[in-house]
Amino acid sequence: MESKEAASILSALALEGRLAIFQLLVRAGPEGVKAGEIAGMTGAPASSLSANLKVLEHAGLIEGRRDGRAIFYAARYDRMRDLMGFLLADCCAGSLEVCAPLFDLAARATCCAADQAEHEQAP
Repeated sequence: MESKEAASILSALALEGRLAIFQLLVRAGPEGVKAGEIAGMTGAPASSLSANLKVLEHAGLIEGRRDGRAIFYAARYDRMRDLMGFLLADCCAGSLEVCAPLFDLAARATCCAADQAEHEQAP
């Protein structure tokens, strides 16, 4: 990931409402959430919700898919991983005392993702 791309993604997340939407979709998992449900869960008016979803989609952080009349939005975990990798690349020139807590956080998140994948595959 290039700096310009990372800056664009971070800019898309720089508004509290968009950050809340993205966090909601990250928690929701790959199946996503209907646009109307996002509005209800965040309290966002339809006009600002639509604009915020477009910004997040343009940044590549989320994607929408139509199912009948409903549109489901889901987080793009690949883009989130790319951004996190960019931010952690060459972390503090390898200074373990600075980087270790960051890697611990990442390991816990990875553990949660693995638990979720196992849950989805269970009969």
